[in-house]
Amino acid sequence: MIPEGEESLVTSTLLDLPEADDLAEALLDLAVPHEDINELLALRGRMLSDPGLRRLLDAGAAELVQDMGKVGGGGELPRMPEESGAVGRYLPVYVFVAALPYVRAYHRERSVPDEVSRRTLADLGRNMAVHRRRHGTGGLLIPGWIGLHFRGELYQLGRLQFQRSRLGGRTGEAVRAAGLPLGPGDFALDLHVPDFLGPISPATCDRSLARARDFFARHFPEEPYRVATCHSWLLDPQLAECLPKESNIVRFQGRFRPAYEAKEVDDGGPVGFVFGDPELLPDGLPRRTGVERAIGDHLRAGGHWYGGHGWFEI
Repeated sequence: MIPEGEESLVTSTLLDLPEADDLAEALLDLAVPHEDINELLALRGRMLSDPGLRRLLDAGAAELVQDMGKVGGGGELPRMPEESGAVGRYLPVYVFVAALPYVRAYHRERSVPDEVSRRTLADLGRNMAVHRRRHGTGGLLIPGWIGLHFRGELYQLGRLQFQRSRLGGRTGEAVRAAGLPLGPGDFALDLHVPDFLGPISPATCDRSLARARDFFARHFPEEPYRVATCHSWLLDPQLAECLPKESNIVRFQGRFRPAYEAKEVDDGGPVGFVFGDPELLPDGLPRRTGVERAIGDHLRAGGHWYGGHGWFEI
Protein backbone atom coordinates (compact mmCIF):
# COMPACT_ATOMS: atom_id res chain seq x y z
CA MET A 1 0.00 0.00 0.00
CA ILE A 2 1.08 3.60 -0.58
CA PRO A 3 1.84 5.43 2.68
CA GLU A 4 -0.73 8.15 3.38
CA GLY A 5 0.24 11.45 1.84
CA GLU A 6 2.58 10.01 -0.80
CA GLU A 7 0.06 9.73 -3.65
CA SER A 8 1.45 12.81 -5.45
CA LEU A 9 4.97 11.39 -5.31
CA VAL A 10 3.76 8.16 -6.86
CA THR A 11 1.86 9.99 -9.58
CA SER A 12 4.82 12.07 -10.67
CA THR A 13 7.18 9.12 -10.63
CA LEU A 14 4.95 6.75 -12.58
CA LEU A 15 4.65 9.14 -15.51
CA ASP A 16 8.26 8.44 -16.45
CA LEU A 17 9.00 5.26 -18.33
CA PRO A 18 12.61 4.08 -18.48
CA GLU A 19 14.85 5.54 -21.17
CA ALA A 20 14.90 3.54 -24.38
CA ASP A 21 17.95 1.43 -23.51
CA ASP A 22 16.69 0.74 -20.01
CA LEU A 23 13.21 -0.01 -21.35
CA ALA A 24 14.62 -2.66 -23.67
CA GLU A 25 16.40 -4.34 -20.77
CA ALA A 26 13.28 -4.20 -18.60
CA LEU A 27 11.24 -5.82 -21.37
CA LEU A 28 13.80 -8.59 -21.74
CA ASP A 29 13.72 -9.19 -17.99
CA LEU A 30 9.94 -9.56 -18.26
CA ALA A 31 10.32 -12.18 -21.04
CA VAL A 32 8.57 -9.93 -23.55
CA PRO A 33 8.83 -11.66 -26.96
CA HIS A 34 11.63 -10.23 -29.05
CA GLU A 35 9.28 -9.45 -31.94
CA ASP A 36 7.38 -7.02 -29.67
CA ILE A 37 10.33 -5.08 -28.29
CA ASN A 38 11.13 -2.85 -31.27
CA GLU A 39 7.52 -1.71 -31.54
CA LEU A 40 7.33 -1.00 -27.81
CA LEU A 41 10.50 1.09 -28.03
CA ALA A 42 9.20 2.96 -31.09
CA LEU A 43 5.92 3.86 -29.35
CA ARG A 44 7.57 4.99 -26.11
CA GLY A 45 7.89 8.63 -27.21
CA ARG A 46 4.23 8.84 -28.20
CA MET A 47 3.19 7.31 -24.90
CA LEU A 48 5.02 10.06 -23.00
CA SER A 49 4.22 13.04 -25.27
CA ASP A 50 0.52 12.50 -25.90
CA PRO A 51 -1.41 14.03 -22.95
CA GLY A 52 -4.27 11.55 -23.21
CA LEU A 53 -1.95 8.55 -23.24
CA ARG A 54 0.03 9.94 -20.32
CA ARG A 55 -3.15 10.26 -18.28
CA LEU A 56 -4.08 6.66 -19.03
CA LEU A 57 -0.57 5.49 -18.17
CA ASP A 58 -0.64 7.37 -14.88
CA ALA A 59 -4.12 6.18 -13.95
CA GLY A 60 -3.30 2.54 -14.67
CA ALA A 61 0.03 2.52 -12.85
CA ALA A 62 -1.43 4.34 -9.83
CA GLU A 63 -4.27 1.80 -9.72
CA LEU A 64 -1.74 -1.02 -9.43
CA VAL A 65 0.50 0.67 -6.89
CA GLN A 66 -2.18 1.91 -4.50
CA ASP A 67 -3.28 -1.67 -3.77
CA MET A 68 0.20 -3.17 -3.66
CA GLY A 69 0.15 -6.35 -1.59
CA LYS A 70 -3.58 -6.24 -0.86
CA VAL A 71 -5.44 -9.52 -1.35
CA GLY A 72 -8.30 -8.88 -3.74
CA GLY A 73 -7.18 -5.33 -4.44
CA GLY A 74 -7.01 -3.42 -7.67
CA GLY A 75 -9.59 -2.16 -10.12
CA GLU A 76 -9.89 -2.15 -13.88
CA LEU A 77 -6.82 -1.20 -15.88
CA PRO A 78 -7.32 1.39 -18.64
CA ARG A 79 -8.36 0.09 -22.03
CA MET A 80 -8.47 1.73 -25.42
CA PRO A 81 -10.82 0.96 -28.32
CA GLU A 82 -9.72 -1.72 -30.75
CA GLU A 83 -9.34 0.82 -33.56
CA SER A 84 -6.55 2.57 -31.61
CA GLY A 85 -4.16 -0.04 -32.98
CA ALA A 86 -0.79 -0.96 -31.55
CA VAL A 87 -0.66 1.84 -28.98
CA GLY A 88 -3.91 0.59 -27.46
CA ARG A 89 -2.82 -3.03 -27.45
CA TYR A 90 0.48 -2.15 -25.80
CA LEU A 91 -0.84 0.38 -23.26
CA PRO A 92 -1.16 -2.24 -20.46
CA VAL A 93 2.45 -3.31 -21.05
CA TYR A 94 3.67 0.25 -20.45
CA VAL A 95 1.50 0.41 -17.33
CA PHE A 96 3.16 -2.70 -15.91
CA VAL A 97 6.65 -1.42 -16.77
CA ALA A 98 5.85 1.88 -15.02
CA ALA A 99 4.76 -0.02 -11.91
CA LEU A 100 7.73 -2.38 -12.01
CA PRO A 101 9.91 -0.51 -9.45
CA TYR A 102 7.08 -0.67 -6.93
CA VAL A 103 6.35 -4.37 -7.18
CA ARG A 104 10.07 -5.12 -6.99
CA ALA A 105 10.31 -2.96 -3.87
CA TYR A 106 7.37 -4.83 -2.36
CA HIS A 107 9.06 -8.15 -3.13
CA ARG A 108 12.24 -6.94 -1.44
CA GLU A 109 10.23 -5.75 1.56
CA ARG A 110 8.80 -9.27 1.86
CA SER A 111 12.25 -10.86 1.26
CA VAL A 112 10.94 -12.64 -1.83
CA PRO A 113 13.93 -14.26 -3.57
CA ASP A 114 15.03 -12.53 -6.76
CA GLU A 115 14.53 -15.76 -8.71
CA VAL A 116 10.89 -16.01 -7.63
CA SER A 117 10.29 -12.32 -8.38
CA ARG A 118 11.81 -12.58 -11.85
CA ARG A 119 9.94 -15.73 -12.87
CA THR A 120 6.67 -14.44 -11.48
CA LEU A 121 6.81 -11.16 -13.38
CA ALA A 122 7.99 -12.92 -16.55
CA ASP A 123 4.41 -14.17 -16.94
CA LEU A 124 3.86 -10.84 -18.70
CA GLY A 125 5.93 -12.07 -21.64
CA ARG A 126 4.24 -15.49 -21.59
CA ASN A 127 0.82 -13.88 -21.92
CA MET A 128 2.03 -11.60 -24.72
CA ALA A 129 3.12 -14.75 -26.55
CA VAL A 130 -0.39 -16.17 -26.07
CA HIS A 131 -1.85 -12.96 -27.54
CA ARG A 132 0.36 -13.19 -30.62
CA ARG A 133 -0.41 -16.89 -31.08
CA ARG A 134 -4.13 -16.18 -30.94
CA HIS A 135 -4.35 -12.86 -32.82
CA GLY A 136 -1.12 -12.58 -34.82
CA THR A 137 -0.29 -9.19 -33.30
CA GLY A 138 1.44 -7.81 -30.24
CA GLY A 139 -0.59 -7.09 -27.15
CA LEU A 140 -1.77 -8.52 -23.86
CA LEU A 141 -4.73 -10.86 -23.75
CA ILE A 142 -6.06 -10.29 -20.20
CA PRO A 143 -4.33 -7.32 -18.53
CA GLY A 144 -6.25 -7.84 -15.29
CA TRP A 145 -4.68 -11.27 -14.87
CA ILE A 146 -1.17 -9.84 -15.02
CA GLY A 147 -2.26 -7.22 -12.50
CA LEU A 148 -2.26 -9.98 -9.87
CA HIS A 149 1.47 -10.49 -10.41
CA PHE A 150 2.29 -6.78 -10.33
CA ARG A 151 0.28 -6.18 -7.14
CA GLY A 152 2.16 -8.89 -5.25
CA GLU A 153 -0.83 -11.25 -5.07
CA LEU A 154 0.49 -14.11 -7.23
CA TYR A 155 3.80 -16.00 -7.28
CA GLN A 156 5.22 -18.65 -9.56
CA LEU A 157 6.87 -21.43 -7.60
CA GLY A 158 8.11 -24.08 -9.97
CA ARG A 159 5.49 -25.49 -12.34
CA LEU A 160 2.51 -23.89 -10.60
CA GLN A 161 1.39 -20.39 -9.70
CA PHE A 162 -0.16 -19.56 -6.34
CA GLN A 163 -2.45 -16.60 -5.77
CA ARG A 164 -3.02 -15.17 -2.30
CA SER A 165 -6.78 -15.24 -2.02
CA ARG A 166 -9.79 -15.95 0.18
CA LEU A 167 -12.38 -18.70 0.07
CA GLY A 168 -15.50 -17.83 -1.87
CA GLY A 169 -18.97 -18.65 -0.64
CA ARG A 170 -19.59 -22.08 -2.16
CA THR A 171 -16.01 -23.30 -1.83
CA GLY A 172 -15.77 -22.01 1.72
CA GLU A 173 -18.94 -23.84 2.69
CA ALA A 174 -17.60 -27.05 1.12
CA VAL A 175 -14.38 -26.74 3.13
CA ARG A 176 -16.35 -26.11 6.32
CA ALA A 177 -18.64 -29.08 5.61
CA ALA A 178 -15.55 -31.29 5.35
CA GLY A 179 -14.77 -30.51 8.98
CA LEU A 180 -12.05 -27.88 8.64
CA PRO A 181 -12.28 -24.77 10.86
CA LEU A 182 -12.48 -22.54 7.79
CA GLY A 183 -15.20 -20.95 5.73
CA PRO A 184 -16.01 -18.16 3.28
CA GLY A 185 -13.59 -15.25 3.58
CA ASP A 186 -10.72 -17.24 5.11
CA PHE A 187 -7.32 -17.29 3.43
CA ALA A 188 -6.71 -19.77 0.61
CA LEU A 189 -4.21 -20.20 -2.20
CA ASP A 190 -5.73 -20.21 -5.68
CA LEU A 191 -3.68 -22.57 -7.80
CA HIS A 192 -3.01 -21.81 -11.48
CA VAL A 193 -1.31 -23.82 -14.22
CA PRO A 194 0.60 -21.55 -16.64
CA ASP A 195 1.06 -22.38 -20.31
CA PHE A 196 4.39 -23.08 -22.05
CA LEU A 197 5.94 -24.91 -19.09
CA GLY A 198 5.60 -28.56 -20.01
CA PRO A 199 3.51 -31.31 -18.42
CA ILE A 200 1.95 -31.13 -14.96
CA SER A 201 3.46 -34.38 -13.76
CA PRO A 202 2.82 -35.47 -10.17
CA ALA A 203 6.48 -34.92 -9.30
CA THR A 204 6.58 -31.34 -10.61
CA CYS A 205 3.33 -30.51 -8.79
CA ASP A 206 4.65 -32.04 -5.57
CA ARG A 207 7.76 -29.88 -5.77
CA SER A 208 5.70 -26.73 -6.38
CA LEU A 209 3.41 -27.47 -3.45
CA ALA A 210 6.36 -28.10 -1.16
CA ARG A 211 7.84 -24.75 -2.18
CA ALA A 212 4.50 -23.02 -1.63
CA ARG A 213 4.16 -24.33 1.92
CA ASP A 214 7.56 -22.91 2.82
CA PHE A 215 7.25 -19.72 0.76
CA PHE A 216 4.00 -18.40 2.20
CA ALA A 217 4.83 -19.43 5.77
CA ARG A 218 8.13 -17.57 5.44
CA HIS A 219 7.12 -14.45 3.50
CA PHE A 220 3.47 -14.02 4.57
CA PRO A 221 3.40 -15.46 8.10
CA GLU A 222 0.39 -13.35 9.08
CA GLU A 223 -1.73 -15.09 6.42
CA PRO A 224 -2.37 -18.74 7.37
CA TYR A 225 -2.87 -20.80 4.22
CA ARG A 226 -4.30 -24.21 4.99
CA VAL A 227 -6.12 -25.00 1.74
CA ALA A 228 -5.52 -24.62 -1.97
CA THR A 229 -8.32 -24.12 -4.48
CA CYS A 230 -8.54 -24.37 -8.24
CA HIS A 231 -11.22 -23.28 -10.71
CA SER A 232 -10.26 -24.61 -14.12
CA TRP A 233 -11.15 -26.59 -17.20
CA LEU A 234 -8.57 -29.08 -15.94
CA LEU A 235 -10.98 -30.12 -13.18
CA ASP A 236 -13.90 -30.99 -15.45
CA PRO A 237 -14.81 -34.51 -14.24
CA GLN A 238 -15.59 -35.59 -17.80
CA LEU A 239 -11.87 -35.55 -18.57
CA ALA A 240 -11.43 -38.59 -16.33
CA GLU A 241 -13.81 -40.44 -18.64
CA CYS A 242 -11.89 -39.43 -21.78
CA LEU A 243 -8.28 -39.80 -20.64
CA PRO A 244 -6.27 -42.73 -19.22
CA LYS A 245 -6.30 -42.85 -15.44
CA GLU A 246 -2.50 -42.54 -15.42
CA SER A 247 -2.56 -39.30 -17.42
CA ASN A 248 -1.16 -36.20 -15.74
CA ILE A 249 -4.48 -34.38 -15.92
CA VAL A 250 -6.44 -37.18 -14.26
CA ARG A 251 -3.80 -37.50 -11.55
CA PHE A 252 -3.89 -33.72 -11.08
CA GLN A 253 -7.65 -33.94 -10.61
CA GLY A 254 -7.13 -36.63 -8.00
CA ARG A 255 -5.56 -34.10 -5.63
CA PHE A 256 -8.81 -32.19 -5.27
CA ARG A 257 -12.07 -32.58 -3.42
CA PRO A 258 -15.05 -31.17 -5.33
CA ALA A 259 -16.23 -27.79 -4.10
CA TYR A 260 -19.36 -27.42 -6.22
CA GLU A 261 -20.62 -28.45 -9.63
CA ALA A 262 -19.99 -26.23 -12.63
CA LYS A 263 -23.23 -25.92 -14.62
CA GLU A 264 -22.41 -23.27 -17.20
CA VAL A 265 -21.04 -24.44 -20.55
CA ASP A 266 -17.43 -23.38 -21.08
CA ASP A 267 -16.27 -25.04 -24.29
CA GLY A 268 -13.95 -22.11 -24.99
CA GLY A 269 -11.89 -22.81 -21.87
CA PRO A 270 -10.28 -26.07 -22.91
CA VAL A 271 -10.34 -25.17 -26.62
CA GLY A 272 -8.46 -21.94 -25.94
CA PHE A 273 -5.84 -23.48 -23.67
CA VAL A 274 -5.28 -26.64 -25.70
CA PHE A 275 -5.59 -25.33 -29.26
CA GLY A 276 -4.74 -21.64 -28.80
CA ASP A 277 -8.05 -20.04 -29.80
CA PRO A 278 -11.37 -20.46 -27.94
CA GLU A 279 -13.33 -19.61 -31.10
CA LEU A 280 -12.13 -22.62 -33.11
CA LEU A 281 -14.89 -24.90 -34.34
CA PRO A 282 -14.88 -28.56 -33.26
CA ASP A 283 -14.74 -30.00 -36.79
CA GLY A 284 -11.36 -28.40 -37.45
CA LEU A 285 -9.64 -29.30 -34.19
CA PRO A 286 -6.55 -31.50 -34.66
CA ARG A 287 -6.14 -34.91 -32.98
CA ARG A 288 -2.37 -35.02 -32.48
CA THR A 289 -2.31 -35.75 -28.74
CA GLY A 290 -4.46 -37.58 -26.25
CA VAL A 291 -5.72 -34.32 -24.76
CA GLU A 292 -6.54 -32.88 -28.19
CA ARG A 293 -8.48 -36.01 -29.09
CA ALA A 294 -10.34 -35.98 -25.77
CA ILE A 295 -11.38 -32.32 -26.04
CA GLY A 296 -12.24 -32.34 -29.73
CA ASP A 297 -13.92 -35.75 -29.92
CA HIS A 298 -16.20 -34.90 -26.99
CA LEU A 299 -17.33 -31.69 -28.71
CA ARG A 300 -17.76 -33.39 -32.08
CA ALA A 301 -19.98 -35.98 -30.40
CA GLY A 302 -22.27 -33.19 -29.24
CA GLY A 303 -20.95 -32.87 -25.68
CA HIS A 304 -19.88 -29.77 -23.80
CA TRP A 305 -17.20 -28.83 -21.30
CA TYR A 306 -18.01 -27.14 -18.01
CA GLY A 307 -14.77 -26.93 -16.01
CA GLY A 308 -14.57 -27.74 -12.34
CA HIS A 309 -14.01 -26.30 -8.88
CA GLY A 310 -12.00 -28.07 -6.23
CA TRP A 311 -9.90 -27.75 -3.11
CA PHE A 312 -7.49 -29.72 -0.97
CA GLU A 313 -5.69 -29.27 2.31
CA ILE A 314 -2.11 -28.15 1.84
